[in-house]
Amino acid sequence: MSVLDGARNATLHDMVAMLQQQQAAKVDVVAPATALRSRDGAIALSHIDPVVDTDGVTTVNGLYVPTTGADATIAAKLGIPLKYLRRIRAERPDLYDANVNGWLHGKTRRDTHGHTSVVHPADDRSFLLRMFRGDNTEPGVMRALLSDSYGIIDHLDVITAVLDGMRQAGAEVEVRSCDLSDSSMHCKVYSPTVAELAPHLLAGYRDPFATPELEAERRRVAAGLDGWRRVAHDDGLGYRAGDEPVVFAGFRFSNSETGDGSVTLKPELYVQICRNGLTLPALAIRKVHLGAKLDNGPVSWSQDTQNKHLAVLTAQTRDAVRDWLSPHFLTAQINQLEQQAGAPVTEPEKTVTVLAKRLGFTDTERAGVLSHFIAGGQLTAGGIAHAITSFSQTVADVDRADALDDLALSAMSLAT
Repeated sequence: MSVLDGARNATLHDMVAMLQQQQAAKVDVVAPATALRSRDGAIALSHIDPVVDTDGVTTVNGLYVPTTGADATIAAKLGIPLKYLRRIRAERPDLYDANVNGWLHGKTRRDTHGHTSVVHPADDRSFLLRMFRGDNTEPGVMRALLSDSYGIIDHLDVITAVLDGMRQAGAEVEVRSCDLSDSSMHCKVYSPTVAELAPHLLAGYRDPFATPELEAERRRVAAGLDGWRRVAHDDGLGYRAGDEPVVFAGFRFSNSETGDGSVTLKPELYVQICRNGLTLPALAIRKVHLGAKLDNGPVSWSQDTQNKHLAVLTAQTRDAVRDWLSPHFLTAQINQLEQQAGAPVTEPEKTVTVLAKRLGFTDTERAGVLSHFIAGGQLTAGGIAHAITSFSQTVADVDRADALDDLALSAMSLAT
């Protein structure tokens, strides 16, 4: 397994194993612009002291190939249009080198008398480079070019802190799935013991993945449903096992190790029928990775510094879990949403097209949401929200999938 391997819908156990492998290969260096040079589309690092730690002495100078995400950070820091940078990487690596080196090192001119003058000054900044070491003679991987005041909080630390916070909260929880990309991690948690019927929010809704066109393997969540089945039966609803309009209390946590760095916690209503997750982004807790200015050279965080960062995150998780995974919170959110969910949608294609334009969906996303809306069979504003959150499960880009889930309830509101 490569350190760059991502994951979609992984178990917590598999996610931790992947992160431990990445952790062993990580190297973080603060370097002046003059220590960086692009060569055949890769970044050559030079004049940096070696890393000295419990593993011995490790040389960090060498060649590092930027990931797609790293190119985005290079473009942002050097003011190069990202679309252009990606094109020349693919088609003209010589122009890639010329653009990156030109902005890093500036330009000088030597006259006929041998005197050198500065035409364009070199970049006087230092940057934090997040990288993976290469194997033997192979180049390493450059993950990001960031500010030298970027506060590092790694995925593995976040998982550790959040799990500790959940333990302190004393709630019965399950991590239902984890996603990992080259820049971010997303984990979804729910409480199998905090659930409620939401008949209006899910009125007439069926699993869109049961249709031949959208068929996919899905694990059914059965824990904690017996009580709700009895309630449904007593009310004369008689839902089939697995099809009850049950919503669980849950939340998500995510982290970015590169780029737009932050740890985010946000509540979620988890729909058991087809694993849809209605997130509540307005209630999110976000901790941006801001730190003190770092000195040039390899970065080594003291355990005391890390513990202080993680203690805050653990406390925030503990308090959020106690609030968000409570029956009172779940009931309040469902009651609020059900007031809008039943609004009829009489012109599905027109409605989805208008919403897609307002919310910035691509044509592919618009078509996908419409397909899931029709397959879900719930021709209401609530059906729009569920269509977005079921479609998002088919999106390979984990960051975009999470962003789509954040837009679902806004779409429901706009459809009323």
